[in-house]
Amino acid sequence: MTVRPTDHAGVPEIGITRLLLVVTGSTAAADVPFWVEWLRGSYPKLEIRTVLTRNARRFVTRAALAGRSGGEVLLDEWPDEEVRARHVEWEQWAQAIVVYPATLNFMARLALGLADTPAMLAAQCATAPVVLAPALPPNGLDSAAYQAHWTALQRRRNVAVAPPRRGLSATTGREDAWVPAFMPDVLTLVEQRRAELAAESQTAPPPAVASLAGRMRT
Repeated sequence: MTVRPTDHAGVPEIGITRLLLVVTGSTAAADVPFWVEWLRGSYPKLEIRTVLTRNARRFVTRAALAGRSGGEVLLDEWPDEEVRARHVEWEQWAQAIVVYPATLNFMARLALGLADTPAMLAAQCATAPVVLAPALPPNGLDSAAYQAHWTALQRRRNVAVAPPRRGLSATTGREDAWVPAFMPDVLTLVEQRRAELAAESQTAPPPAVASLAGRMRT
């Protein structure tokens, strides 16, 4: 039987209506059209803008996503003729950013503070939730690089990393790779971060009060 997005039992409630979905260069990118269709079926009011990195286009095309997303399918690059700062536009538009799948390379660049593409710069500057769903090769989960970058990203108040699942490696043919978490689990993390950030903003003192308190301590 063909599984349709609306057949999925877990549809978490979310408090956002605009989602920036960044797709990076993993074989798991081929599954994104299914999850985009699931998102549209599960959240009819959710606006989705999908961004493809250069390497993501090896595994999924703009055409494959355009009809399913109901929104723009963009490329993670700065066009020569564009006068707008698209990274600013994306960051200010998005109420949450989901990177699905997130390669180890994307995680590393984000953790190190690099900002060499519009999506990367938008994620670096975002105050809204940013949730990554890693896809890793065999032994990737236990690698020193992944552990270091995971630790660095978890320190950011608006960032979360969804634990990957054991999956089939396209190279070895064995269940020794790591595939992205299911989208409902990713959205659960989005909502947790959104709620935490909203609670923090309600309890934080006004800027003038915070500034005065800082001067009094000094």
